[in-house]
Amino acid sequence: MSLVIQKFGGTSLATHESRERVVLRIEEARKKYDQVVVVVSAMGRLGAPYATDTLLSLLETDGRHVDDREMDMLIACGEIITTVVLSNALGSKGMKAQALTGGQSGIRTSSHFLEAHVDYVDTTRISNILAQGHIPVVAGFQGMDTQGDTTTLGRGGSDTSAALMGEALKADVIEIFTDVDGIMTADPIVCKTAKLINHISYNELFQMADGGAKVIHPRAVEVARRSGIPVMIKNTFSDAVGTTITHFNYIEKPITVNERIITSIAHRTGRIQFLVEGAIDDEVFFNDLAAQNVSIDIINIFPERRVFTTESINKNKTIKLIEAYDVSFSYIDNCCKITVVGEKMTGVPGVMAKIISSLSKVKVQILQTADSLSTIACLIHAKDLEVAVFALHETFGLHD
Repeated sequence: MSLVIQKFGGTSLATHESRERVVLRIEEARKKYDQVVVVVSAMGRLGAPYATDTLLSLLETDGRHVDDREMDMLIACGEIITTVVLSNALGSKGMKAQALTGGQSGIRTSSHFLEAHVDYVDTTRISNILAQGHIPVVAGFQGMDTQGDTTTLGRGGSDTSAALMGEALKADVIEIFTDVDGIMTADPIVCKTAKLINHISYNELFQMADGGAKVIHPRAVEVARRSGIPVMIKNTFSDAVGTTITHFNYIEKPITVNERIITSIAHRTGRIQFLVEGAIDDEVFFNDLAAQNVSIDIINIFPERRVFTTESINKNKTIKLIEAYDVSFSYIDNCCKITVVGEKMTGVPGVMAKIISSLSKVKVQILQTADSLSTIACLIHAKDLEVAVFALHETFGLHD
């Protein structure tokens, strides 16, 4: 029997009118597939009564530590409320639905509260509900540990819940509904000529998400890639075709740098670059950074010099740590990393040259670079972000 997982985000569920649109999307799926499983986020965003951030604001801690277990119990409420509201809305349209918490739906996790790891999904209960012809409405973002305690999966956890449900139930497709038409060639706020991407690979989307693009959580992409289930990103409020995510199968033929080999331009702001000069024990130094929870991004190591980037919020911590060593250092604040993503660039000569030429023409200084098989990243000054993204977007033909 054909089965679809439909996941709806907070903005799709925020109002009565938007929830009516969600019900319509589920009705459409019932006509196309034999079985439908719905996964939901909390309704709305900060300020909405049951949004996760609103629930967190209820805690008046006065600087006191709140137990992580109790925190999970609180922030899991938003999704649970949504399941009941949406199940009731489906019932009013003659569709029999059953609201389930993450634990009731069979998501079994570790006891690492606030960032739990999913051990497995027991599909027994959901399979029984589906066999009755009903629609399970599952609270995303959460599960249950071996003690029966409620756990949450971290930010973006509802996407992960949907992907895990799809894998466990061997779904035909996973549909992620949001308030945008799909995945774009660049952030449309930064680049006005950004276009919808109709088809993208799991790997490219994972690289985009890692580069700063915010459409679907990287963990969900990884689960979908593992299971090989197609994922579709759709707009709840429009009839746009959306973006389909699968494994790419390219025709085996030589590719040249003049072909369209780039899929998208991603960016991540709030970066700072450090230059450390002098003799230093790299193993000790970078372990010290890790112990202070300072995550390193782009890094280059030379005999007497280290250049690396981290988040700007780590600035004071990093400076304090470096000062403990007998070295000189400097840093460049207000940086941004832009990443050119494209599986087809692998083995194609001249891509880096094209990037350098493009940014040079618009007088954007490159501070540092890094590359992998399917990405090339450049660190630049944050003030140059828009002109740099636009230039690269045009250079690689993404505006067409």
